[in-house]
Amino acid sequence: MTLKVGDTLPDATFKIMTADGPAERDAKSLFSGRTVVLFAVPGAFTPTCHNNHLPGFVEHADTILSKGVDEIAVVSVNDVFVMSAWAKASNAGDKITFLADGSADFTKAIGMELDASGFGMGIRSKRYAMIVKDGKVTTLNVEESPGSAEASGAAAVLAAL
Repeated sequence: MTLKVGDTLPDATFKIMTADGPAERDAKSLFSGRTVVLFAVPGAFTPTCHNNHLPGFVEHADTILSKGVDEIAVVSVNDVFVMSAWAKASNAGDKITFLADGSADFTKAIGMELDASGFGMGIRSKRYAMIVKDGKVTTLNVEESPGSAEASGAAAVLAAL
């Protein structure tokens, strides 16, 4: 299944880092009864993800949240330790929730997997951003090229809110 506007997100479990170490966060607790901006990147610390995509959401987090958004989250097919290191290195503080989809279970369930084996990266996620209201996708912007972060960037999300 390839996710589209109007679809309900599937059940999934992400890994997050807490003060007590790795923990799980399920999709239901993240999305039910809430408005969430979820954006995905092919890989933490990769050039476009680290330098172009994430910084816009960090910079505009307060504005996005002021539009009735309960949470902003980024998901990547990386392990929880990499995502935690990326959160610290990007100075995202508590503005962005970093979700690890280490085995690409969520990414595959929504049809957003990207085979980056040719670059030595294995299965990753396409770059996208979505607005989710009570578990239902109301906006979905998928990049044509993994090296671009325009359609899925913070400015595009703000325009859609």
